[in-house]
This record gives sequence, structure tokens and C-alpha cells, in this order.
Amino acid sequence: MSDTPERTVLKTDLVYDYGDGLLIIASDRISAFDVIMANGIPGKGKILTQLSLHWFSLLGEVLPNHLISADMADFPAPVQEFGDILDGRTMWCKKAEVIPVEAIVRGYLAGSGWKSYQKTSEVCGVKLPPGLVQSEKLPEPIFTPTAKAESGHDWDMTQAEVEDQIGKELADKLQSKAIELYMTASEYAADHGFIIADTKFEFGLVDGEMILIDEVLTPDSSRYWDVNKYEPGKPQEAFDKQYVRDYLETLDWNKEPPGPELPGEVVARTREIYQETLRRLTG
Repeated sequence: MSDTPERTVLKTDLVYDYGDGLLIIASDRISAFDVIMANGIPGKGKILTQLSLHWFSLLGEVLPNHLISADMADFPAPVQEFGDILDGRTMWCKKAEVIPVEAIVRGYLAGSGWKSYQKTSEVCGVKLPPGLVQSEKLPEPIFTPTAKAESGHDWDMTQAEVEDQIGKELADKLQSKAIELYMTASEYAADHGFIIADTKFEFGLVDGEMILIDEVLTPDSSRYWDVNKYEPGKPQEAFDKQYVRDYLETLDWNKEPPGPELPGEVVARTREIYQETLRRLTG
């Protein structure tokens, strides 16, 4: 693309800086364990973009977001000729000062949270009741932030560490808004056949006001379970990227770059899962 002042690659997204805004393009590449795989999932970028747009619309009353438009006609003039590439996978967004914390909210005990609980009865410094089982619903959603690494793996933080990094007032708002967004989304998802076990939000500041940025509540950033098949005490059927993680766990791979190539059957099944999540949530 011509006349592009600056391009940044953020894991599986491309971000073009046009001075008065950012053009964020969701590719079909997929990452797991903070490593990008050698091949992608056809159509994934469009699915994630459509889901993010859907959630931005639903959650706008809880917190404003960075979206300006997803209409090609509103994009910067230099990219208008690339509609066949960009349409459906691109958002024109406000610039924001990124808050360097991944705001993870957990409503159920799964993934790294389950592993941590088994060892310490805590998740990111949050003490949990004894006797919980895998996939169990927590007494109330908990905020378990991680630090955003510019490269390599993110790492867990406590709320006290978040306060030290960004200040108590902003840290408190980050926590409260993340939980409010999660609870609002969970109610909607339940009406559409899904449990949101956990999810990751990212936030930024525009003129000192906090907004929601990046993708939101996609199968890449959230753990979706079928509400009708939910059974605590064991892993749940995944309607998200967990399917890819589970496959990767069967490999002799150290979870460091380069990422392995996904076989055709894993690519096809992942695409089916993502499409089904989109269909259920958006109709």
C-alpha cells in the first residue's frame, strides 16, 4: 500500500498509522502460547472483525471504544483501491495511548487459572475457596491481569502490581470496567447458547478518558463453552482457540518461535468452530 507512513505488526494484526487514525487489519494468521503459527485459518480475520464489531455495538453503553468505522468508504484515500483485500477484516480506529496491561477476567476455573489454583489455591494473587474443580464457576468473576510483553510471553500480575505501574485510580477503573464488560457480555452470550469462561480486554486512553481497544470477545481472546453441554470437573468442548492449543500440546514443541505448521484437519476444524461461534452470537 502506498503513502503509508508507518506499519506495525501486532501478533496477527497489521496496524497502519495514517496520522489521524489507525487502520487495523485482522489477518488469517493464528497464534498460540504467544507464538504465530506457520500457517493460518482461512477467513479467520473476517470472522474476528465481525465479532468485534458486534460486541463493540453491544457494549458501547458500558464503555466507549476506538472504532470510527468499518466501512471502506470511510477509510483513508490511499487504501480505497484495496477493498478486495481489506473489506470485512479492517477497522478504522482512533489513536489511543495503550494501557500496558491485558485485562483478563475469569468467571470459571480453566486454563492457566486452573493450573495456578491447583498449585497455590490462588490466581494472580486472588485467593479462591478450597475444593474447586476444573471448569467450575467461580463465586464471582475475578480480575487476573497480565503484563503486555513487546516480544515473547506475557506474565501474570497482581492488582497491587497494576497499581504500581499505572496508578491506583486507573487500576481500579480498569478492574471495575473489565468485570462490568465481562458480566454484560456473559448475560448476552448465555442467551445465545454460550458460557464465556474467561476473556481478555485491552484499554487505552484518549484525552485522558479510558476506552476499549483492540479486538473484543473473539474466539482468539475468549474461552467459549456450550451452555447446554457444560459439566464441571473436566475440560469443556471449546468454541475458541483452545482447540488449537490442545493440538499443540500433543507435539514435541517448546512453545518458542517458530510456530509449527497446522495440519489440514486442524485448520478446517478451527475454521468450523470460529464460524459456529460467529453464527450463534450474531445470528
